Amino acid sequence: MRVLIADDNAVYRRLLQHALELWGYTVLIAVDGEAAWHTLDAADSPPMAIIDWMMPGLDGIEIVKRLRARQRSCYTYVLLLTSRSELNDVELGLYAGSDDYLTKPFELPELKARLFAGSRVLRLHEELHATITKLHEIARHDSLTGLLNRKAILAGLNEELERARRAHTAVTVMMIDVDHFKKVNDLYGHPAGDAVLAEVGRRLKFSIRAYDSAGRYGGEEFLVCLPDCDSDAAHEVAERVRLTIAGSEILAEKLAISTSASIGIASSTHAPDMEDLVRCADQALYQAKLAGRNRVCTYGSELRDHGSIVSEPATTLVRMP
Repeated sequence: MRVLIADDNAVYRRLLQHALELWGYTVLIAVDGEAAWHTLDAADSPPMAIIDWMMPGLDGIEIVKRLRARQRSCYTYVLLLTSRSELNDVELGLYAGSDDYLTKPFELPELKARLFAGSRVLRLHEELHATITKLHEIARHDSLTGLLNRKAILAGLNEELERARRAHTAVTVMMIDVDHFKKVNDLYGHPAGDAVLAEVGRRLKFSIRAYDSAGRYGGEEFLVCLPDCDSDAAHEVAERVRLTIAGSEILAEKLAISTSASIGIASSTHAPDMEDLVRCADQALYQAKLAGRNRVCTYGSELRDHGSIVSEPATTLVRMP
């Protein structure tokens, strides 16, 4: 673990550096408050610091206050080092935001124990941060497909629309519906249906651009946000998605199920409001389904003749040995 030693006293700096390196820590040195703050404010700042209270430039209390006022997910554990031992001085240091307090002169075994305790606190903090991050990801993603859930994809779309208004660019959305999906559940069971949706989500994510975002809108419907993209460019992406979904059978529950998808496209140039934009994409999707499914339809344009007319259910079954 990296530890910053900030002390203007050369004797204490050498003593601390020698002891910490002997205990396996990686030591960084600052000879005054300004240098200490420069190190702690850097993107790769050390997670632990031993800071002397009285230093030229910034004192230890001011550095701690700046640290605690800073908005960062990573935590810096601070051991305040000083010759001031009055109770009100201890309270002042702890209330300012330091985690621990050690009075000069000190015994090395006590310092070692306090650093060990600080390391344990940092490990617990890292575990807590990892758990919060994981829960945040779970809250934003659909558990079946791994794509964004409805709330998250709509929030992302709204952000992209705001960005597009400032940059005077277009945002296009695709509304995708798996054709005849109800028949998959009815004929082959819900586990097979879940497997189909999971694979459709995987193929969808594989087919869009790296900076596009995709989410499960609900049931067998998916919504894709394509920033900085007009209807023509979005149509190319949609065709790639359609062909990838219908390109090969999906293995589910020892079955090989072939399926297809209908796609509706709408651009913010026609509907700048998010709700209107999604509604227009949904209308285009409806037109694609009316035209026979397994095709792409753009809102406000004549239906382009892509895909094949499907009068029977697009889902077929091949039993695996």
